[in-house]
Amino acid sequence: MVQAGRRHRFARRGEVPYIRWRGSHGAGALETIEPTWQMWASFAVIGVAVVAYAAERWAMELTSAATILALMLIFQWGGAGAPGPEAFLAGFAAPALITILALMVVGQGLIRTGSIEALVMPLVNRLRLRPVATGALLFLAVALLSAFINNTPVVVIFIPIATALAARADVPAARWMMGLSFAAILGGMTTLIGSSTNLLVAGAAAAQGGPVIGFFDFALMGTILAAIGIAYLLAVAPRLLPDRESLTRQYMGEGRHYVAQITVRESSRLIGERAVAGRFPALADMTVRLFQRGPHVVLPPYDEIEIQVGDVLVVAATREVLAQALANTPSLLPPDGEMTASDQLLVEAMVAPTSRLVGRAVAEIGFHYQTDCLVLGVQRRSRMLRANLDVIRLEVGDVLLLLGPRERVRDLRADADVVLLEWSARELAARRKAPLAGIIFAGIIALATTDALPLVMVALLGAVAMLASGCLTPSQAARAIDRRVALLVPAALAMGTALAATGGAEWLAHNLVGQVSGLGPAATLSVLFALVAVATNLISNNATAVLFTPIAIAVAANLGVSEVAFVHAVIFAANCSFATPIGYQTNLLVMGPGHYRFADFLRAGVPLAGLLWLAFSLLAPILYGL
Repeated sequence: MVQAGRRHRFARRGEVPYIRWRGSHGAGALETIEPTWQMWASFAVIGVAVVAYAAERWAMELTSAATILALMLIFQWGGAGAPGPEAFLAGFAAPALITILALMVVGQGLIRTGSIEALVMPLVNRLRLRPVATGALLFLAVALLSAFINNTPVVVIFIPIATALAARADVPAARWMMGLSFAAILGGMTTLIGSSTNLLVAGAAAAQGGPVIGFFDFALMGTILAAIGIAYLLAVAPRLLPDRESLTRQYMGEGRHYVAQITVRESSRLIGERAVAGRFPALADMTVRLFQRGPHVVLPPYDEIEIQVGDVLVVAATREVLAQALANTPSLLPPDGEMTASDQLLVEAMVAPTSRLVGRAVAEIGFHYQTDCLVLGVQRRSRMLRANLDVIRLEVGDVLLLLGPRERVRDLRADADVVLLEWSARELAARRKAPLAGIIFAGIIALATTDALPLVMVALLGAVAMLASGCLTPSQAARAIDRRVALLVPAALAMGTALAATGGAEWLAHNLVGQVSGLGPAATLSVLFALVAVATNLISNNATAVLFTPIAIAVAANLGVSEVAFVHAVIFAANCSFATPIGYQTNLLVMGPGHYRFADFLRAGVPLAGLLWLAFSLLAPILYGL
């Protein structure tokens, strides 16, 4: 047995026995690990779970629940000292899970009120960068902040910003969302405080009598790896990810133009607006098809026309533009369309073949009075209508853009006159609450960055504040929670519990590293990096860091080389949490906004981890003098 906290060498050069490290930060003894049937069974369950997640033949929630159940059954008859069911179910109350779910609610509050978008869009309009330059600036900002601030609040800040930038640049949010998480991880591996993983490795190394890690000791290698990673995110990752959001936007008709009508009322900001080169600057994203003042109708061009109270403008615009316009200026709605409910939905409905609406004008059908839903626009296949909305006679197949309370929109399911396209439903932003949501968000970010409270408490405080202030309703908050994440995190923690109980990770580490330690320091260091990178995507990165630090020091001592390179390898590899969404909590945060699946992280994350492994393997012998 080897005294805890001391450096040790194995009997023969290149021989690495199977050991388990007992105690906190190395306080304890090393003991031989013998494989058990529970270890092999745990390996099998974890392997099947990863394959099932990637194949997506079953719902992710089902795979997660089945994984937890299988692991509990393995240890049900494990004898004294075996973890019980409560150990495998503890993930449902884990601070990491509560933090992620609460931050989802906070993020939904920002999206619902449009507060971040209101701050970012003026800057975006002023800069007018190309999409690639915008993505580069976004990733560099995230990486720089993550070098000094906890990764999670940084990603939370930039998710709504990236969403707004993507919408403005007309690119799918999926192009940048995964990059946000990866850039935060890359930036976090450049300084000692960039990630809690770095601090854990430094603490574990000091406890083992290993090298003392300074603030910028690994900044050079970390910066090189981060630069390589960001270049990959800009040039390669977008080509590997399927553009699901574009398909969604296509089915939802985001690119289709609707004919809508704006009545200028006394409180309208359009009063006094003058046409410039035939277009109205305040309606830059809309095409004015017809201008009506009293009985007079004016067609383009609209030279020198100034908008007055009572004017009616028939415009063509996408549903996205109409939604933003209504959220920013509710007075654009007709007088009978006042929004009194706080839970408004924007939804599409198609005129049915046997509908009583066919052949009747919008003004004649009294749709708003019958359903409490307002007809905002009409879309008729590829034809661009040029007529007042009130006189357009509906045809079979016309798509109506409707706005109404959620409950009344649901009632349209039973309406024989229209076919409700429920997948097109979208909430209208509550811009009146935007300043309040911004204040709440700024407050929780300040608390998170100053460590005044634990992150889980800060996240819960933000979620409660969003609900109490009316920025979100309870139903909206419930819909913000991703069920996949709610079960994926406990399943990941259950896998870590099984590996810790059986010593499977330690056994695997020493078995694989021991096979190559005779090939020399450079090859052993490369294998250690690869092994840690794989482990960090299956179990907690913090657990991986604590587990492999004493192993790295022991292997370096056995090879008779400096321990610095091996400890740094653990730091970099433990931060390579790219290959699965369970690898790091910021990956889970971007799953929903990016419309990602489990396999998407494998598709884009595995090459990135492999690229960093290759770069480290080639550069480490030079930078560390191996």
